[in-house]
Amino acid sequence: MLYDCRHRSFATYNALPAALHRTCEIGLAHCSAYYDNMLEQQLDLFSGAGIPVEQLLSQGLALRPAATDLDDEVLIAAIPLANLGDCAALAAEAARRRLAAAIPSLEALCRRFSGFGIDHMVPEQSAALRALAEIGSRDAAQAVSRLILRGAVHGPGLGLAVAVAAQLHATLPVDVLRSLLRHADPDIRANACRCVCRQPELIAVMIDLLDDLNQAVAKSTACALGQMGRIEARPMLASLLREEPSEVVIDAVSSVADEECIVLLGRIARSTPALSDAALNTLENIDHHRASAIAIAIRGRSSAMT
Repeated sequence: MLYDCRHRSFATYNALPAALHRTCEIGLAHCSAYYDNMLEQQLDLFSGAGIPVEQLLSQGLALRPAATDLDDEVLIAAIPLANLGDCAALAAEAARRRLAAAIPSLEALCRRFSGFGIDHMVPEQSAALRALAEIGSRDAAQAVSRLILRGAVHGPGLGLAVAVAAQLHATLPVDVLRSLLRHADPDIRANACRCVCRQPELIAVMIDLLDDLNQAVAKSTACALGQMGRIEARPMLASLLREEPSEVVIDAVSSVADEECIVLLGRIARSTPALSDAALNTLENIDHHRASAIAIAIRGRSSAMT
């Protein structure tokens, strides 16, 4: 077991980009200094003059810096080999600082646990994925895509990775998306729909998902198809406008709206203040005389009231 852990650590280090090797060496130097200090104070088991355990533990904890106290280079270097107790704090701090330079380290932390997590979330992977979501750049989206493509995450970790990919508008290959759209987990199917971007090879699969027994999947599919201008999504989107309006639904209906949808948008603009601006903007973008007339009437009414 010890050999396996060491082997994985060295493999992770060697897999890092060359640019990160120096920062890893800096982080390891700090760790080495910490352990050297501990060795100098280790207990003398053959005399009564040894250092009390409480004193040793308190000094050890004091020597261990908090993630917030680390400079960027040391923080980045510590992430790939972080243990369970440290990874959440290190990843959260990288996210708080929006450290784009930490993206390869967060990706390496995830890859360290490839093959694990079939039944349970791997905490280290969860921390890394949430940090990538928070950093939120194009590079972060590409890192998440690679993790999914290379099979580095499984089970609940795959569900989280696909959710983050959807949040970051990550691009995934058609074959990978097709597999995710047919996944047994409805949350993965729903988030995979949000990753589809005008890929004609997936239209047939998406249309089938409009009848998915899971309502979250059907809604996500309708919104994705609406964004693609597919009229097959119109009945579901009209139903959502009546029963569960949201900015996402309003935006999705823009390119497929018929007169029924236009009337529903006008009703939302008049009666739902939180969605009024979104509905009015969509009405003004629809190339239909009735949409324009309703938008003008509502804008005029609002101006008269103020």
